[in-house]
Amino acid sequence: MEVDLFTVTAIGVIIMVLFHYASKKYQYFLSKPIPCVKPTFFFGSTGPIMFRRRDVTSHIRMLYNTFPEFKVVGFYDFMKPIFMLRDPEVIKKIGVKDFDYFMDHTPTMTAGSLDDQATNDSLFGNSLFALRGQKWRDMRATLSPAFTGSKMRHMFDLVAQCAQSMNSFFLAEAKAGKRLEYEMKDTFSRFGNDVIATVAFGIQVDSLKDRDNEFYLKGKQMINFQTIMVLVKFLLLRSMPRLMQKLKIDFLDSNLTEYFKTMITDNMKQREVHGIVRNDMIHMLMEVRKGALKHSKDEQDQKDAGFATVEESSVGKLAHSRVWTENELIAQCFLFFLAGFDTVSTCMAFLTYELTINPDIQNRLYEEIKETEQSLNGKPLCYEVLQKMTYMDMVVSEALRMWPPAVVSDRFCVKDYVYDDGAGTRFKIEKNQTIWIPTIAIHSDPKYYPNPAKFDPERFNEENRSKINAGAYLPFGVGPRNCIGSRLALMEVKLILYFLLKDFSLEPTEKTQIPLQMSKNLFALQADKGVWLEIKPRNV
Repeated sequence: MEVDLFTVTAIGVIIMVLFHYASKKYQYFLSKPIPCVKPTFFFGSTGPIMFRRRDVTSHIRMLYNTFPEFKVVGFYDFMKPIFMLRDPEVIKKIGVKDFDYFMDHTPTMTAGSLDDQATNDSLFGNSLFALRGQKWRDMRATLSPAFTGSKMRHMFDLVAQCAQSMNSFFLAEAKAGKRLEYEMKDTFSRFGNDVIATVAFGIQVDSLKDRDNEFYLKGKQMINFQTIMVLVKFLLLRSMPRLMQKLKIDFLDSNLTEYFKTMITDNMKQREVHGIVRNDMIHMLMEVRKGALKHSKDEQDQKDAGFATVEESSVGKLAHSRVWTENELIAQCFLFFLAGFDTVSTCMAFLTYELTINPDIQNRLYEEIKETEQSLNGKPLCYEVLQKMTYMDMVVSEALRMWPPAVVSDRFCVKDYVYDDGAGTRFKIEKNQTIWIPTIAIHSDPKYYPNPAKFDPERFNEENRSKINAGAYLPFGVGPRNCIGSRLALMEVKLILYFLLKDFSLEPTEKTQIPLQMSKNLFALQADKGVWLEIKPRNV
């Protein structure tokens, strides 16, 4: 009986201590002249997502819309206070003008990224996304020349081969009399996998024909964020990042990262031995190692890939003298895999859904593709011709507005910052606090996009695009820390659309969910029952 009483007392004391600790944490915004979404114990504002009562897009919109009169609002991610930016001008100020105060991402996905000078072997921890401070600046400047328009022209044929391969697969299946009904997220994940395999890893795979190839299965396993072990790691890294650093616990499976690491190192060795040169990411990283990858003096950094392209800032063009280790360079290929495997397939799944339920838009895009094909007179499609397709760019730009794969982006305050809106609201954002930019909520705000639920490419026609507030269109982020691969992503999306619609139309099936319901998972922009469509041959 005494043991039971002691146990009950101990549990009670622990609960009281935790409650007191949480209560102190939840007082943070009381000293700030901005409103805060009322938190619940331990989970803060995150409970509805953790218990799968609300999908991530609805949750972000709820947080965004709770205090519509304010430019900045507060909420709690578990017990961590978060500042949410609601105003485009504030976003541009913090993301661009005052970038030096907010240059990092929040260090939660990998313990090693907590330290700017970390020497850990984590591939994710050494990737451009996770790097911090001066090390990030140096890596951004190192990689920036690899993603210019001229480099995309070199990679164009590799990506086009993947798109043509997918097109050939569908044509062969149709010729065999099969009905081409597919779940689009899975289908385009396979295309994205093949692109990353050839562009970032220097290998060729065909994941539609060979559905169980090792590269695809390993990659799918890598980004499966719904397992219990991954969820536990995620919660621990979010709530106790310093402890996780000491324990050297990483978000990603070490065996899988070793698989990809070995693949890249073996590929590099083979190229060095046999003098192989291929216009892909591995070749560029080998050029980095020799100090030969630099910005061309006569190269113009223009929006040559379309309206959504983000331009490189001066940070990405600075000279530096840092020497990179092999592991640090390999980590960048690994990041391109993680980013490319999911984001392009997410964009394409929702884009093809919108084209299916808006056949007039699909037909107009097909007409532009047909006219472009005729103008080529039998010559192969090239980068310059693809970028001149104005309606294609309008369609893709609108898809990225309605369905941005990164529904929210973050910044981490690296030194105390005084926010002052010039209208009487002034307060300090302390070092180590996190800023959220709710991309999908801003893209859905009728203040910036009238009738935002309508898929309307005309928002991005020549007359209207100048009216769009740059701080309210953020599919690839904002400021010097924007997505370095926007040109590559846009090229992928446009190429697969070109070859797909050239020979096929997109039709709804009995499995097509209209309207789409979002999945209540923790991370991704994902349809609850998938995006099922029929790819119907035009020449039947």
